[in-house]
Amino acid sequence: MRRYRTKLRAQGLRPVQIWVPDTRAPGFAEEAKRQSELLSHSPAEEEVLEWIQAAIADWNDEWK
Repeated sequence: MRRYRTKLRAQGLRPVQIWVPDTRAPGFAEEAKRQSELLSHSPAEEEVLEWIQAAIADWNDEWK
């Protein structure tokens, strides 16, 4: 593992540790559902969804 990391560092890379929510934690699914329900009733929901759709459409054009 040490040689592998040394090789990656020589290529100009560095290790990064990312902490993300534990989806297996008790209560995670309930909290995710609660938050999504709050957002689904937001007045800005349609505007945000349109922005996401436009961003995805632009991204797809870049990869064709």
